[in-house]
Amino acid sequence: MLLFQGMDRDIKPSRRIVICGGGVIGAAIAYFLSLKGARPVVIERHEVAGAASGKSGGFLALDWCRGTPLDRLARRSFALHAELAETLGNPWGFRRLATYAGQAAEGRSAGRPARLPWLGDNVAITGQIGGPETTALVEPHAFTTGLMRASGAEVKRGTVVGLAEGGVTLEGGEIVPGDAVVIAMGPWSNFDGLPQVFGLKGHSLVFKTGDAIPAEALFLEYQEAGGEVLTPEIFPRADGTVWACAISSTAALPRDPADVAADEGAHARLEALCRSLAPALAEAPIVARQACFRPVTEDGLPLIGAVQGVDGVYVATGHSVWGMLNAPATGEAMAGLILDGAAAHVDLAPFAPGRLRRSIQ
Repeated sequence: MLLFQGMDRDIKPSRRIVICGGGVIGAAIAYFLSLKGARPVVIERHEVAGAASGKSGGFLALDWCRGTPLDRLARRSFALHAELAETLGNPWGFRRLATYAGQAAEGRSAGRPARLPWLGDNVAITGQIGGPETTALVEPHAFTTGLMRASGAEVKRGTVVGLAEGGVTLEGGEIVPGDAVVIAMGPWSNFDGLPQVFGLKGHSLVFKTGDAIPAEALFLEYQEAGGEVLTPEIFPRADGTVWACAISSTAALPRDPADVAADEGAHARLEALCRSLAPALAEAPIVARQACFRPVTEDGLPLIGAVQGVDGVYVATGHSVWGMLNAPATGEAMAGLILDGAAAHVDLAPFAPGRLRRSIQ
């Protein structure tokens, strides 16, 4: 249980900011705080990029959030992704790509469909939904750890259990001091005084395909033999791997991110689906079988901003499927809010934590 206590302090750029959570949101906040001269300290109980931030697809889209409150955040982030890759040497394989939608059915040929050369004859392409100007990809684990290294943040292993006067309290009683605190623990951000954050579980596979699949992302509707329709996503990365997902569930969130495990049979089902889509996937070895929980809120929008009634405490979580995309603009906005009193490029009002009812524990 988190006991919120006042932290009424004048936050100067050189001050020490404690970030609870070593995922991509925490790493981005640490990076942009460091650009403003602050000293970020990141508390992580598992490992940097050890949960969803290291296992996501890493897909980026310029304008897929148009018409929603996320639109400006997404557009700013898409531009920042390109800038970060150029500035920091792109160790995470940022690449622009074409993106297609299609349909497929288990055990059935699509006849003579419009198709991409690397796909099997059971896949019909229904249209191009993105191009190099509007869709891109990063390897998420490398992106998260790369930003964290570039931030120069002190990373401390520990489990945050509450706020102390002038910092946070870790399990075991240690107090880590800071002039401000940011809660960025994904679906584990459920403390008294904050709106509920839920975890939606996803499963993914990573295939080693080399250069057999070009820079073409794929979003499908796939009908299984039993009639259920899945929506697989296939993303070819610059490092010669392909990430694929299709199966989600509402399994219970474990207390520790290290204890996340796949649902029984989920990876076998996903593997059979993927191997039916393309010869290159049928032949490729699997280098990772993954499961993670992405954080979602009651209204589907992230929590980004100051915690009401508590000086010096902020929250940034609940980004759902767009966490990797929107991390840079979130980090930039949070650094501005904490150190300058306002975000320069994005209106954070739609994401204010006070818009939702607070949890009671």
